[in-house]
Amino acid sequence: MPAENHDIEVLTIGRVSVDLYAEQTNASATDVQTFRKSIGGTTTNVAVAAARLGRRAATVTRVGDDEFGRYISAALGGTFGVDTRYVGIDPQYKTPLAFVLLDPPEEPRVMFYREPRAPDMELSIDDVDLDVVAHVPILWMAAGNLAVEPCRSTMVTVLEHRAAKQHTVLDLDWRPMFWDSPAAAAEQIVPLLSLCSIVIGNRTECEVAVGTSDPRLASERLLAHGLDVAIIKLGANGVFVADRHGLRAQVPPVPIEAVCGVGAGDAFGGAFCHGLLSGWDLTDCVQAGSAAGAIVASRLMCADDMPTWPEVEALLRTGTVVKRT
Repeated sequence: MPAENHDIEVLTIGRVSVDLYAEQTNASATDVQTFRKSIGGTTTNVAVAAARLGRRAATVTRVGDDEFGRYISAALGGTFGVDTRYVGIDPQYKTPLAFVLLDPPEEPRVMFYREPRAPDMELSIDDVDLDVVAHVPILWMAAGNLAVEPCRSTMVTVLEHRAAKQHTVLDLDWRPMFWDSPAAAAEQIVPLLSLCSIVIGNRTECEVAVGTSDPRLASERLLAHGLDVAIIKLGANGVFVADRHGLRAQVPPVPIEAVCGVGAGDAFGGAFCHGLLSGWDLTDCVQAGSAAGAIVASRLMCADDMPTWPEVEALLRTGTVVKRT
């Protein structure tokens, strides 16, 4: 592996956007008066979350050749500390937008503007350093990137090259607006489960992928594909964790008052990666992820509000979210 790539600990591949968060709660799009700008896209946010915790994270994606694309590249490499060497510029399509409506805050609505196509849908294998893919400690991908070509074939090639190496993570990332139907999603996702070592999803995403929302049954069906670990998020009921060695555990939630639920899962992902890289037990990784997710859910923004490790530790220790000044 080339020396310049040894520094990458977490590589994510997938979606990016400029996210615009409504500053008024319980308001429809017609009633919202102001928005705050940030960076979005689940895999990009996982890289941001991991970087905020001190990890060396890089993301593979594409932005448009426009001002929003330049904002993303500058903010990722600057404010957020994410390695941008694999952030490409698409010559044809504009950087996508996503509007987040806090209606209600616990389950915000996201309106995606990715027409006619988003640059990250055009990801090709030429955008990816396969040597890094083969050697990076954690590879994180999202199933939403399987919805269209050529990104789908790129994801498949990457997973085949990685060959289910330890800490190959697939986030089930169900976004109905990206797919023709749940059946179409399952058709693409299921054959790739055997090329991963860890799968993470909520109950709805598990039902799409393996036909059941029951966490225990879903975990058994996922592990049957040869996975090392299955993690099922249960919302207010915590997280169910299962592994191929017989671990079956339900990790309790970290209760908070929600301000905006968007990005909590991505914060979970970044902290989970931090735990894996630290050599922690699975349940400790999940507990840290849950705390990080709770912190983001207690704040308005996603990328901007990803927690530091002292903030996660403080919540785990005291049960109180540290207020930023």
